Amino acid sequence: MFTGIVQAVGRIAEVNPFPGGVRLTVAAPDLDLSDVQLGDSIAHNGACMTVIELFAGGYRIDVSDESLRCTVGLDRQGQRVNLEKAMRLGDMLGGHLVSGHVDGVGEVVSFDAVGENRELVVRAPRELARFLAVKGSVVVNGVSLTTNFVRDVANGCEFSINLIPHTLAVTTLGDIQPGDRVNLEIDLIARYVERMVSLEQTA
Repeated sequence: MFTGIVQAVGRIAEVNPFPGGVRLTVAAPDLDLSDVQLGDSIAHNGACMTVIELFAGGYRIDVSDESLRCTVGLDRQGQRVNLEKAMRLGDMLGGHLVSGHVDGVGEVVSFDAVGENRELVVRAPRELARFLAVKGSVVVNGVSLTTNFVRDVANGCEFSINLIPHTLAVTTLGDIQPGDRVNLEIDLIARYVERMVSLEQTA
């Protein structure tokens, strides 16, 4: 489990394909790796991956073709990625409970300055629209955020997020451009509520 609070920004230094996926070398000089062991989980732009090798200032992970199919931004050399180590029992929950399993890919509609802040508007696919609500939680590229508005549109919905200068400075969200695709994870609670309601309707 994760919290959606980014601990460092890393960079995909190498991409080496193999049958069934790619092996990534992640340069992460600003991430504290002193307590990371082989087999531990680290979220990369919201996608949980397993550490298979450690070295000074970074590590390696294997990403399956299925994970590549469901996400964006994990197979481009030089790509900057938001990093978060898995939380431990007793850690502060600064964002919200995050599984590290990307539910879908959204598209950036706009990214406009609002004073010193930025308003990010993302179009989510239809299958995720029912999980998004005003003042609800959503993860965008591994960052726990709160929605300001949600508007239904053809083939999905659009939601907006207000990004403060601190968030822009310590994550990769400041790099975003309209038209970019982003990894989305909906709120765990919304997922379970939808499941319970669907069962009641079919009972």
